[in-house]
Amino acid sequence: MKTALITGANKSIGFEAARQLLQHGYHVYLGSRDLQNGQQAADQLRAEGLVEVEPLQIDVTDSASIAAAREALGQQTSSLDVLINNAGISGAFPQPALTSDIGMIKEVFETNVFGVIAVTQAFVDLLRQSPAPRIVNVTSGLGSLTLHNDPSWKYYPVKGAAYQPSKAALNAYTIMLAYELRDTPFKVNAVDPGYTATDFNHHSGPGSVADAAARLVKAATLGPDGPTSQFFSDDNAPETGISPW
Repeated sequence: MKTALITGANKSIGFEAARQLLQHGYHVYLGSRDLQNGQQAADQLRAEGLVEVEPLQIDVTDSASIAAAREALGQQTSSLDVLINNAGISGAFPQPALTSDIGMIKEVFETNVFGVIAVTQAFVDLLRQSPAPRIVNVTSGLGSLTLHNDPSWKYYPVKGAAYQPSKAALNAYTIMLAYELRDTPFKVNAVDPGYTATDFNHHSGPGSVADAAARLVKAATLGPDGPTSQFFSDDNAPETGISPW
């Protein structure tokens, strides 16, 4: 049975991605900063008959928590097939470039960028034991620097000094990581789940959580001929699904 770890999976898109991977026959480690919330989410999935799920306490901004999660997971499995770096925060809005609080910007980067790097580095040894490891970094269409400089883009006015730059940095890290792993079976991609109605945006997005999670799962289950080092975004590029960086 293939295994997957999803951070920030106790609700919204991460939770739905866990459900869909379970339906695909994966054993899912449901990462949650709060173990009780993770346990409740796992119990809900088990009640649906999706029993191959276990909560895993992991705070991506806490090195000790990451180390403990790696040790706990390593006691249960010798390999990991999928890592979905889903945990993320938006920071307080608005985020003007000249007056945003530096502490707030650092906090966003701590989760959205450094957290992803820390988790990936901690679990890559288990991923290397898989014959077909997949890393999915959950980004945002708002992380495209090319489109942010295009006045005709539909989201052109949606600027922010913390969230958007953090996702642009995450995209850059994805490229570097994919390059480093280019001669291995790894597939490393950034995936924009789309403008989805979740707590993250006060349920203002038009997209469904099911569709958003399906985009993550598609990248997590790529075959051996699937692409790597791509920025997938149906929202930014509905015809091709590949967003400009």
